[in-house]
Amino acid sequence: MKLPRVTRLLQLLGILQGGKTYNVTGLAQACGVSRRTIFRDLDVLREAGVPLVFNEELGHYYLNGRNFLPPTNFTAEEALALMVLCHELGGTSPLPFLAPARSAALKLESCLPHVLREHVRELVGSVEIRLEPKNPLTDSGSVYRQLLDAIGKRQELRIEYQSFAEREHITTRLSPYRLLFSRRSWYCIGRSSLHRGTRTFNVGRITTLTPLATSYQIPSGFSLERYLGNAWHLIPEPGPDRDVVIRFDPLVAGNVAEVSWHKSQRQTFLPDGSLEFRVTVSGIQEIAWWVLGYGDQAEVLEPLELRELVQQRARRMCERYHASAVVTAAADGQLEPSVRRPRKRDTG
Repeated sequence: MKLPRVTRLLQLLGILQGGKTYNVTGLAQACGVSRRTIFRDLDVLREAGVPLVFNEELGHYYLNGRNFLPPTNFTAEEALALMVLCHELGGTSPLPFLAPARSAALKLESCLPHVLREHVRELVGSVEIRLEPKNPLTDSGSVYRQLLDAIGKRQELRIEYQSFAEREHITTRLSPYRLLFSRRSWYCIGRSSLHRGTRTFNVGRITTLTPLATSYQIPSGFSLERYLGNAWHLIPEPGPDRDVVIRFDPLVAGNVAEVSWHKSQRQTFLPDGSLEFRVTVSGIQEIAWWVLGYGDQAEVLEPLELRELVQQRARRMCERYHASAVVTAAADGQLEPSVRRPRKRDTG
């Protein structure tokens, strides 16, 4: 595969920086290009200020001492990938708490000669990563850092937390095991003394955090994979896993099929262009909201409990919109006489 020139130049620079000497043929073979191309690339490196040395006796090229890439021996592709990710994830719309990634990218860029640096910046600027809407966690930076520090020290914390599930502020002693960014926010997974078990806490809803003098150990068998099980997203529910079957209409079937939604998903296109989508999940609450997002283009076939849950929520949605429409029409005087509320009879 032919590499873009800036990528090839970085690759060539990395090869020369490795400490060995190469002749033109060896460099051409390493970069997968012709000898003529290598000569042109070597000229570009010289013009960029790279201290390129040619040993006339051996016919070999090497660099005169100075390193331009960090001593981690990144390949050209690795260096470019790091710079793209660091720029995008720590840029103007970063993941919360990853802003330092952009300064890391700038430091990596600064190791390059000026001409190559400009080429790399142009290439990095041609790539953009857009994530789905996320919680900026504007006031939670110190909480995140204290959680990360506590995990490193294995130090227990006392937290006050705004619990949506329990509809109140709770206080618990937390032994933090892992930090996880998923979809829209950062979460801390750890043992809660109040719940006497492992729980998931949204970092943005931790209102106060106090380090304690006590320590803890993460259970040897703990892993996020085991804790989350087959949860559709973050909340595994008690009880046996459920096999779910959903049929998606042709309009959205391709959109659903091209995304890896869950580790257990299996899917089959039917002759009419619809999609039969199957997953095994730990609980049905989270996946119910996902199904509703596809409106009338999705139908739950199994299990009956999930079908009824989606039906119940859809019915309440229709009732809410219908009630709103009736009130609006009544205010505008547009209701038919049979729909309007009957007047009380005068019994006087």
